[in-house]
Amino acid sequence: MTAADPYLELQAVEAYLGTRRVFDNLSLRLHRGENSVILGPNGAGKSALIKLLSREIYPVVKPGSHLRLFGHETVNLWDLRARIGLVSRDLQVGYVGAVPASDVVLSGFFGSVGIGPSQHPSPGQRQRVQDLMVRLRLEDLADRPYRQLSDGQRMRLLLARALVHDPQVLVLDEPTTGLDLRAKHQLLLVLRQLAQAGTTLLLVTHQIESIIPEISRCLLLREGAVVADGPAAELLTDGPLSDLFETPLQVFSAAGYRQVLPASPPEQAPAPLVPG
Repeated sequence: MTAADPYLELQAVEAYLGTRRVFDNLSLRLHRGENSVILGPNGAGKSALIKLLSREIYPVVKPGSHLRLFGHETVNLWDLRARIGLVSRDLQVGYVGAVPASDVVLSGFFGSVGIGPSQHPSPGQRQRVQDLMVRLRLEDLADRPYRQLSDGQRMRLLLARALVHDPQVLVLDEPTTGLDLRAKHQLLLVLRQLAQAGTTLLLVTHQIESIIPEISRCLLLREGAVVADGPAAELLTDGPLSDLFETPLQVFSAAGYRQVLPASPPEQAPAPLVPG
């Protein structure tokens, strides 16, 4: 498989979360070597798309429809975990508070939440964890219980956990939600370094300010459908984002990042504040 080959192919996919149909006829391809963002409002289907990719939910089997990962419709979950690293909010809230920080990272080798008595990490695995914690400036937290960590520290731990296998693709589900400015900027810097080193990133978010400059492709998702797909420089602009979020928006760019502000039409502009 070359760098241009797709790691995810969806063709006319129908899928459900419980009894709710989230996708009816979804088609898209995501390629290795191409850093992408899937952007959409709450309820657009972003989390469900990640669950399809991670095989937490499955598409309805029907003629003309398929889901392929790295070119295959049938995959081994252990092989998949080694090729796709996942950082999600669901995973963050799943950890027991007493789990030591180093065990959070180590559990990535076993696809578990923490390390159980039947799991026996090798010296090589422990060294890999140590190296990742140094790389992400977490080495001083190794023995600290998970419950004592800040949201930013927890997110970097989960990022280290996702990197234990040196995955080809890193999927990030709303990674900066709840982070303060310092923690957010630290995380975005690490993501930029990973992208520049050759890791393919898939960012799933509704926060435009979290889209790093290395993201080149943008897919706009609304109500379970891709409403636009193209270069980030073209779609992360006033018109497409105003249409996506169904509200007038104005986009400002600086140093490769973007910020979004309301863009009220003149007739709807708020009246000036009057003292008293």
